[in-house]
Amino acid sequence: MIHPVSPGSIFMLPHGTRIVQKLQDFLRAEYGRYGYEEVMTPLIYKKDLWETSGHWQNYKDDMFMVNSGREHTSCQHGEEKEEEDEGIFGLKPMNCPGHCLIFDSTPKSYRDLPIRLADFSPLHRNEASGALSGLTRVRRFHQDDAHIFCSENQIASEIKSCLSFVDRVYKAFQFPHYELTLSTRPESHYIGTAEEWNHAEASLTEALNATARPWSIKEGDGAFYGPKIDIMVKDSSGKSHQTATIQLDFQLPRRFGLKYVDENDHAQTPVIVHRAILGSIERMLAILIEHTGGKWPFWLSPRQGVVIPVSTQFSDYAKQVAEKLSFGDIKEDESMNGRDRYFVDMDHSPRDRLNKMIRQAQLDQYNYIFVVGQKEMDAGTVNVRTRKGDVLGTMSVDQVRSMFAEATAKLE
Repeated sequence: MIHPVSPGSIFMLPHGTRIVQKLQDFLRAEYGRYGYEEVMTPLIYKKDLWETSGHWQNYKDDMFMVNSGREHTSCQHGEEKEEEDEGIFGLKPMNCPGHCLIFDSTPKSYRDLPIRLADFSPLHRNEASGALSGLTRVRRFHQDDAHIFCSENQIASEIKSCLSFVDRVYKAFQFPHYELTLSTRPESHYIGTAEEWNHAEASLTEALNATARPWSIKEGDGAFYGPKIDIMVKDSSGKSHQTATIQLDFQLPRRFGLKYVDENDHAQTPVIVHRAILGSIERMLAILIEHTGGKWPFWLSPRQGVVIPVSTQFSDYAKQVAEKLSFGDIKEDESMNGRDRYFVDMDHSPRDRLNKMIRQAQLDQYNYIFVVGQKEMDAGTVNVRTRKGDVLGTMSVDQVRSMFAEATAKLE
């Protein structure tokens, strides 16, 4: 939902929120595999930080600026006291400066590298009002953002790991195809020397060649602080979308004075790999809606099942079944912590012909439809069929939850 009082910002309703949370939970599970630690960082920083990072000089027009709004005088013990003006703040369009502050908060050794920090914080970019478009072009969005602080001799392995991560996630989404592009130094509004950019571009070129996949070049399309690998995916209809990005940055560590001690006890400057697998989660949601045609795979679905009683006399049993399928057989004083939760509803609609109710559930894109009547209530079971119309027969609640768990584990 979008409202005119907040143009370019998405109100994520319950079903959309379910999908976003599932996407984030999926990535969080993969973070363990790839060695990331999740962090949470401030939404707003003083102008000084953006001057240090170079955003103020190169990205200011795309940022939202904020003043405190406080009066400059305050009353203390009956006397007016001049309050210090904290100046201009900027809403963050990117997480990298905050992650640099985290890196710099404690001394670092070569043994600590690589350090991989992931962050789902909301970001704000001041897109022109005419450019705003649904979920795909917004002013407030979330990224599966991460920054890898590494040594130069770790660049190749880290880029390779990032590309492996992309491949794993996009296979889970069953994207039929994706393309790799190298975006090089812009003609203007960039930081660093041409020599530094050439070195960074050569490092990414080496990593791309190592994939044995075809790739192309986008001249002048790099970020202001470094070149990048962009990933273009094709959905089931053949449309291309820019999603993931992997950016190599020699500049930001120098601007923040970041250091680590190498094996010879010498201070060295790390390299930063900026990395997002989904890119904007809002944009990815739009791509997945189009890609799936609203027929979400079970593991991502906001409507995983619905229980339909054959008549109102079985409504209480249907409600019990929906709760047990959603939460398991949980006692009142037990915690939900550690339990798998599924999204199973009960059909509360006015009674109609059973076949029509089943058909409506299929049109609503429920992955599984559970019909209950006298026979099922007596046996403590459900009659199971799929969205496609396949009849799976009678199952117990435990059997259904086992089927749910298997489909989730296989990302089906």
